Amino acid sequence: MTNKLEGGITPNGEGFDGVELNILGQTYYPKAWCESTFAFETNSMPGQFVPVHIHPTQDEFILVQEGELDLKLDGKWTKARAGDLVRMPMGVPHGYFNKSESPCRALFWVSPAGKLKELFDELHEMTDVEAVVRVSAEHDVDFLPPEAND
Repeated sequence: MTNKLEGGITPNGEGFDGVELNILGQTYYPKAWCESTFAFETNSMPGQFVPVHIHPTQDEFILVQEGELDLKLDGKWTKARAGDLVRMPMGVPHGYFNKSESPCRALFWVSPAGKLKELFDELHEMTDVEAVVRVSAEHDVDFLPPEAND
């Protein structure tokens, strides 16, 4: 990781350096990465989600670009649509769910970057849920019990 953000353009539908990740069945494109931030695009098909979790050391944001997401933020359900910005302060439980009939594309970013990019690199193609939870905790992302998603 570099301490300073490199200037440039990451093209639509691509990750920097051509990186494309499969995270829990969703396509993620890393867009920018340095010590102060990590940005990535997600493409969630209907029914896909990331369970409720906490980033104890990072603020996280979502800019919904296409479609909509149902979010559980600090125990409350809400909906974000194209053009909406979701703000999730560090320490606040949150999860996102595509409960619609259409795909959703969104730009996420965290600040500071922490270990999130390294976590995504490890999670790429991982399918064992227990391993996902364990590895995530090692990278400062703590999943809550399944009932937190209700």
